[in-house]
Amino acid sequence: MDANNLRSVQVRRIGERRFEASNERGGRLVFGEGTDAAFSPVELLLTAVAGCTAIDVDYLTSRRAEPTDFEVEVIADKVSDEQGNHLGSVLTRFRISFPEGVDGDRAREVLPQAVQRSQDRLCTVSRTVLLPTPVSFEIDDAPSA
Repeated sequence: MDANNLRSVQVRRIGERRFEASNERGGRLVFGEGTDAAFSPVELLLTAVAGCTAIDVDYLTSRRAEPTDFEVEVIADKVSDEQGNHLGSVLTRFRISFPEGVDGDRAREVLPQAVQRSQDRLCTVSRTVLLPTPVSFEIDDAPSA
């Protein structure tokens, strides 16, 4: 793996069905099974899709005008079938407004292309979910307590 392109997080158990993810930059995020206010792993996946595409679209539109409202909603049905547990189709819905005037018009004009570029090429998260992506698991020998 190329060190410049490597991405990783560490997850450790901090309680019963509660975990903390951390990254090399010092960021921390607590999550759980979804029975309380903490995000569940599925919600984190949907958040990652929304966040990734929001950043792409923000880069491409805010050069023209600063948005007055910017929301992205991602929804999907959780399915349990012969393929196991997974999400069905994922819908990403944008609600973005720009100010009146020439700059706002320019941002509104580029918005559909920005969303399409994110979907087709830019958003690493949604592209990974969409494409066949191998996911493997291994168990390291851990010292006994």
